[in-house]
Amino acid sequence: MIGRVSTLALVAIGVCLLGAGNDKPKQAKPEAMAADRFAEAHAPLFAPPKSKDAGAVTERMLPSSSAAVPVSSVPHRNFIDHHIFGKMQRDRVPHAPLSSDHEFLRRVSLDLTGRIPSAAEVRQFAADTDPAKRDKVIDKLLATEAFVDKWAYFFMDVFRANGKMGRGQNLFHYWMKENLRVDRPYDDAVRDIIAASAKSNHVVAASSLIAREHVQGAPQPVDGDDLSMVQQLDTHDELAILYAKTFLGINLSCISCHDGKGHLEKVNVWLSRKKRHEFFQNSAFLGNSRYLMYWEHGKPQSGEFLIDDANPGYDTKGPSMIRVPRFGGPNAPAFIMTGEKPRPGVEPRVEMGRMLTAHPQFARATVNMLWARLMGFGIVEPFDEFDLARLDPKNVPAGWEVQASHPELLEALAADFRQNNHSLKRLLASVCRSSAYQLSARFDGEWKDAYTKYYARKFVRMLTAEELHDAIALATSRPGSFKFGSDTMGMAMQLSGPAGGADVRYFMQTFGQSNRSNPPRPLTGSPLQPLLLMQSPVVNDRVLAAKDSRVQRLLDTYKEDNGQVVDELFLATLSRPASRSEREVALGALGKSRVEGAQNLQWALINQVEFFFNY
Repeated sequence: MIGRVSTLALVAIGVCLLGAGNDKPKQAKPEAMAADRFAEAHAPLFAPPKSKDAGAVTERMLPSSSAAVPVSSVPHRNFIDHHIFGKMQRDRVPHAPLSSDHEFLRRVSLDLTGRIPSAAEVRQFAADTDPAKRDKVIDKLLATEAFVDKWAYFFMDVFRANGKMGRGQNLFHYWMKENLRVDRPYDDAVRDIIAASAKSNHVVAASSLIAREHVQGAPQPVDGDDLSMVQQLDTHDELAILYAKTFLGINLSCISCHDGKGHLEKVNVWLSRKKRHEFFQNSAFLGNSRYLMYWEHGKPQSGEFLIDDANPGYDTKGPSMIRVPRFGGPNAPAFIMTGEKPRPGVEPRVEMGRMLTAHPQFARATVNMLWARLMGFGIVEPFDEFDLARLDPKNVPAGWEVQASHPELLEALAADFRQNNHSLKRLLASVCRSSAYQLSARFDGEWKDAYTKYYARKFVRMLTAEELHDAIALATSRPGSFKFGSDTMGMAMQLSGPAGGADVRYFMQTFGQSNRSNPPRPLTGSPLQPLLLMQSPVVNDRVLAAKDSRVQRLLDTYKEDNGQVVDELFLATLSRPASRSEREVALGALGKSRVEGAQNLQWALINQVEFFFNY
């Protein structure tokens, strides 16, 4: 389907071109598409993908050919390949060939920057004969501002950075971008977040995450010294859960209300052995923390908080607004991973940050989270639900299997991350440089579900809402118009959070944009998505030959060369050349009505399934 002549490609282009012959671009709409053709063109979106079966989704998009011969070997480029292909060789699992240059460039550009490559970049990369060109383009992408934008937005989603931060949201976004731009050690940034204190989270960026997690108590404070506006104990607990889930990949939510025993034995062996009082002691690192809504000119300032360490400590019998009553127990801080207590005279939150980032699980969880983002799913899946009792293949509890698909690789990635100063850029580069990452999504031979856990092919993923919007903007050369402070931004991923007018906001929400009130969810398809791609002004207005769009500029530049218009539209939209059959259909349409044919061609390319998937 993708990158090849196919019925799907010709149907999507041909249907759009059937109405060519008049100069009213608004009439070039898909209402005439027959129901069976509509279903065929977007079949992958109608069947929701299995949450953990990336192989099945990829196989639906790119069916394997049982007549083809699987690949037996590819170059092993780093330690990742040693583990991935070594396991496949031991278990006699075949794998896909390496991706084509066009496939690789689009994939790595989206993964590292959230943007599709330009037509010029596609041509230049395809023509380059340097054997090191893939490594070079990875380094180039990691040095761009688009890389900073994409991963800052990613972490803003992870931390659910929304309006509860007030103006601190933009400050936190700026801080995350600066950290990424200079490749600040990730453990250093995490310690800042955990230990941040501030007269205002609008001044100290790292403290804005603490402000975001506050649990509101009273609807309105009496004065600037009233602590009841924030439910202090519940906020301690929410932060303890957030830090464990985000930085350690462990979900402590259940044991925040009850012991693991009698509840979690069939879910998580390690957590089933933990008790609620251990959760209390872990939260007690935050017990001195005090959260005051900032008071100015006789009234509270919405979203602005003073955060210090003037509270008396964690009350294990204190009331709760969101959990079952606390039953008491020891309130001395003790790290849930090791039982370690803070050193005398050192602020407990500082000690929590030190213990957390020094523990091996911090590196494991971080590399697994980013591996999942690049490779389709985690070595441990879900990436934030580790069972620490099932990581060592030599010491697995009776009746259970090791949780990690590649436990040795997980440890090797974590060790490399620690040894290289917790560099996010190096981690991302190492994965992208591997042949494992560079495999094609197309599989030669009969695909079996059992191959999925081996990473025997590259697995497709839907673009995020922001990636999709920005891809449409770049393909059509019609950027958005987002207000960001006093500036206007063209790309959704340049922003600190969801924004845009009614059409844009609805478009983004339909494609899964996080509202950041809840943890991000895996993207799934729905019938509404292809309908919106067909009819939304976000697409239809941008493909018109007007307002300096790509279509308009190509028609003006190549007045007598329809072939060049077609070629440029394919490269700019799908990052690949047209097949012979696709080019013939497109040229026929432009021959009948040059303006409407070109508009309809780009509309059809954006509505291709391959456009809103990364593969």
